[in-house]
Amino acid sequence: MRRPARPLLAVAAALAVAVPTILFGSSAAHADPISQTSGFYVNPNSSPASWVAANPGDGRANAIRTAIAQKPMASWFGNWSGDIGSAVGNYVGAADAVDKLPLLVAYNLPGRDACGGHSGGGAGSVAAYDAWISAFAGAIGNRPAVVVLEPDSLGDFNCMNQGQINDRVGMLSRAANQFRTRAPNTWAYLDAGNPGWVDARTMAQRLNSAGVGNAHGFALNVSNYFTTGENTNYGNNVANTLRSSYGYSKPFVIDTSRNGNGANGQWCNPGGRRIGTPTQMGGGAEMLLWLKTPGESDGNCGVGSGSSAGQFLPEVAYKMVYGY
Repeated sequence: MRRPARPLLAVAAALAVAVPTILFGSSAAHADPISQTSGFYVNPNSSPASWVAANPGDGRANAIRTAIAQKPMASWFGNWSGDIGSAVGNYVGAADAVDKLPLLVAYNLPGRDACGGHSGGGAGSVAAYDAWISAFAGAIGNRPAVVVLEPDSLGDFNCMNQGQINDRVGMLSRAANQFRTRAPNTWAYLDAGNPGWVDARTMAQRLNSAGVGNAHGFALNVSNYFTTGENTNYGNNVANTLRSSYGYSKPFVIDTSRNGNGANGQWCNPGGRRIGTPTQMGGGAEMLLWLKTPGESDGNCGVGSGSSAGQFLPEVAYKMVYGY
């Protein structure tokens, strides 16, 4: 099904044009899933697509369908996913069958969302997480994919003790190595927070300790609202610090799903936000990706009062199309 891979030099040249300020360092060891597919996968069973299918007569349905549901965005996997090998394998298999590149987010670290609290939970132990993420990577196997590892994980340190931090860094480092060895056509990115959370030098240190050297790169702004320009500046600072302090650098991706109006200082269901640039290559980073699904709640807060994290809210989604 897949198109033949482009010559390696052509791929490198294309990426160099897209991200002129980033040195790729050891990431060249990872195969390129872009050249193996014919575009990004649109999940026909995403929460906005499922809502539109169930509510075709709703006055908001057409806007949500065309502006959100028909766009490529990530699917999240965690302790709600059941057997993770089957869940990931079925999802990646569906994308592979139509020659498209799937976007996945792994979100199952023990004690996840330590500071925010709205998305708490995760695997019950370090050993349980190691087994879960190994099965996740193994289920992808040789098929092409993009995976973002554990949003919030390197920004939450001030809500954790040193033992918890050590455990978390170890799990992330082993996770990065699992994708490197068991999913050779996957680009895996460690989450690196956003420009308003941790300074670039500190984040570079945390990324290095968490094994970003064995990942393809790092991800910014997941489930947040900072502009693409703010994230590009921050990402370049992190990448430059990795190079100057540790001798290698990495590309980065930016979650643009909800940053069309930028941030207003709030992170939990703020009003007046807008969808951003749809998933694409380049745009100031290696890729701009819709990692958070527009309209899915951040938790019981803001314009999502009374909802739970991950619940699809059609009124929030509809307003996000227009920015009000």
